[in-house]
Amino acid sequence: MKPETKFDVEYHPTDDEPFMNPRQLDYFRRKLLAWKASILAESRGTIETMQEGTRNIPDIADRASEETDRALELRTRDRQRKVVSKIDAALRRIEDGSYGYCEETGDPISLRRLDARPIATLSLEAQERHERKERVHRDD
Repeated sequence: MKPETKFDVEYHPTDDEPFMNPRQLDYFRRKLLAWKASILAESRGTIETMQEGTRNIPDIADRASEETDRALELRTRDRQRKVVSKIDAALRRIEDGSYGYCEETGDPISLRRLDARPIATLSLEAQERHERKERVHRDD
C-alpha cells in the first residue's frame, strides 16, 4: 500500500515542480474519482426518475415530447458511461506510472491540458495531428 500524500484542497500542479510527482498524481487521482462519483450519482438519479416517471400521458404531443426527453437523457447517460470507462483507464495509468504521458510520442502532456481534461491520452500536438488525419479521411 502506498503512503497517502497529504492533500491540500488549494493545491494546483505547476510546471516548476517535478512532472507527475506523488502530489500531482494524488491531485489527478482525486479529481478523476470526484468526476466519476459525480457521473455515477447523476446516473442513479436518472434511473430513479425514469422508474418513477413512467405514466400514461393521453396527449400525443406531450407523450412524444416526454419520449424525446427520455431518449436524449439515455444518450447522455451512454456518453457518460464511456467517460467513466476512460476515467477508469486514467486511474489505471496513474497506478502503472504512465499517466500524464502521450500514448503516441511518450512526451509529457501539459499540466494545463490534464487539468482541463484529466482523461487525455495524447499531447495537444498529437491530438491535433490525430484530428487533422480524421478530417482528411472523413472528406474522402
